[in-house]
Formats: sequence, structure tokens, C-alpha cells
Amino acid sequence: MSVVNIFLSDPLGDTLEGFEHDGVRFTFDRLDCNGPRRLVDGQMWAFVDWVLDECSGLELCRRLRADSRTAEAHVTMVLEADDPEDRRRALRAGADDYMVGPLNRTAVLDRVFALQDRRGLRQTMQAVRLGDLTVDLLALQARWQDRPVHLRPNEFRLLRFLAENPDRVLSRLDLIEGLGKLDPPIDERTVDVWIGRLRRALKNVGAGELLRTVRAMGYVLDSPPG
Repeated sequence: MSVVNIFLSDPLGDTLEGFEHDGVRFTFDRLDCNGPRRLVDGQMWAFVDWVLDECSGLELCRRLRADSRTAEAHVTMVLEADDPEDRRRALRAGADDYMVGPLNRTAVLDRVFALQDRRGLRQTMQAVRLGDLTVDLLALQARWQDRPVHLRPNEFRLLRFLAENPDRVLSRLDLIEGLGKLDPPIDERTVDVWIGRLRRALKNVGAGELLRTVRAMGYVLDSPPG
């Protein structure tokens, strides 16, 4: 089943429940100025408010376009008023279109369904590349300098999430949330098992100490050379 991920900078994103429609799974999540905090499998639609607490909506739009995870997302800027200059600034910042808020579930889905029918879905990201490390999302295969890294499904998703957040210390809870493992919940120590298997697999292909433990804080994937 294909998936459409709908992210909203509005608190509404925390309250809406996912559903299935015509063989497509629709999910909702909150979006902040740091971008998605979980893996995005499938198509992404972002509704960005003009005014945000930590950054402007224009800045968030620019960040989404600069981030390989979200560069192909469909971005709708949610304006406070139908101002021609604001519309032009939103499009220059990289928004695909705009609408006037406030948002509600019906308005969001009307926009998503209308654009799907008229334009179809964009192509999803095909690979994450970080120096000599490539995580091929279509083949579900990781490679280090063209050598395959043999991973189980959970370790593959874990590596993808770490590669999408390099040089950032992630706690066990961050990793559980990022992999969508909160429902049903898993024990945090399970992450240690996945990390151990992933670390051994990376060492086996010559990646060395790419995956590092930060005592009492979590784990970090250091950006490799190449």
C-alpha cells in the first residue's frame, strides 16, 4: 500500500488520525523548523504556516527545499491573509502553492485530493548518500564504497534514519520515535541490540567506527569521508 505523509506546522498535525482511502494510507504529523522527526516513507505534503515560533514560514520552506529528505515534497504556504506580495514571496521561497488559513482537516484533504487528481504524486527520494555510504531506498540495500552492508529490516531503517540525521546525537527514544516504533511500544534496550548489529555490519565492510556511542546521551552517525 502506498503512503501519503501530510505534515503540518500547525498544532492540528498532532491531533489528526491517519486513514486509508482508495488503497492509499494517509498519515498526519507535526512539522517544526528542523523538518521531519521520523522516517518519511512515501509521498510528502507539507502545509507551512506563514508565522512560526522558531522561524518564519518562508525560512522553513527554504529549509525543506534544501533538505534531500523533503526537497520533492509538495509545499503549501498557509497565509494569514490573501496578500499578493505574500503570495509572491511564498512562491519565491519554494512553495508550490498557497492557501489562506486557518486550517482544518477538510481544507487540508480537499487540497491534497485535488492536487493528486490534477498532477499526480511526485517521485519519492531514491537514496540517501553520505560520503562513501549509500542507502538505496528502492533496492532496500545499503552500500559502503560499493560493498553491500548486510542488514535486517530494522537495522536498515535504523541506518537510514541515522544517515538522514548525521552528526546529531540521537537518544534511544529519538530512534524509537523516528522509526515509528511507538505503537505498539518497544523496550529502549532493543535499540541497543539493533545498534550492535548495525555497528558490526558497518565494520565488516570497512566503515570503521562510523557509528559512535555518546555516553548517557545516545548514538551518532559521524559523516564519513568521500
